[in-house]
Amino acid sequence: MMKKTALVTGASSGIGLELSRLLAADGHNLVLVARNKARLDEIAQDLRGRHGVEVAVMAADLSDPVSARELAAALDARSIEVDVLVNNAGFGMHGVFAEADVDQLLGMLHVNMTSLTYLTRLILPQMIARGTGSVLNVGSTGSFGPCPLMAVYCATKAYVLSFSEALAEELRGTGVSVTALCPGVTETGFQARAKVEKIRMTQTPMMSAREVAEAGYRAMKQRRALTVPGIANRLLVFSWRLVPRSLGTWVAHKIMAPVAS
Repeated sequence: MMKKTALVTGASSGIGLELSRLLAADGHNLVLVARNKARLDEIAQDLRGRHGVEVAVMAADLSDPVSARELAAALDARSIEVDVLVNNAGFGMHGVFAEADVDQLLGMLHVNMTSLTYLTRLILPQMIARGTGSVLNVGSTGSFGPCPLMAVYCATKAYVLSFSEALAEELRGTGVSVTALCPGVTETGFQARAKVEKIRMTQTPMMSAREVAEAGYRAMKQRRALTVPGIANRLLVFSWRLVPRSLGTWVAHKIMAPVAS
């Protein structure tokens, strides 16, 4: 039997790296995508040695809208058919929207939404034609409500959730599944890049990247449309349904605020 191939974006660290390890352990060949080629090469060598799978490395900065198109061309040039697509690449920004760096904002929109959408549109028809395939899109607990001080980030993750759930319904009966993985605060490099190490939200216990990846991978294999790992995170998401949105947004603002020094 031929091994299936999984493409993972944001594969160099955190949840993406752990998902790559789980996929390789399950016998999938891999296409690893991230900006840091040297780091990807290290990971590829390790996974080949441990699991005897083929691993292709494709360095790409998905904040550049051209990169997704170039990645698609590279897949075509190598005749790589993707059976599992993991759209994990993403980043956040903390701060007042009116003071945010415009180029970084646009880059975040491209990574979190545009590239994710483009790659899904490219690969999905092949899966439908074969009658089998899986898409795992990484959202956030921030997908479920407005988050002042991370307004654009949470809006992009709301898009990921809505897009994923709609596609899951569209694809019912095709043999292709779409799963949205919506973790809460997780031990990754996200906090440093988003500059949220010293806000109230990140002072609570975090799940590990491995725990989140295992929950997402399990949900994908079970062909579930949505999973929110962790009891505390599920309670947080459920609470959005119980309170007026204005109150939820006010509370979110308090949680996103810096801790007093």
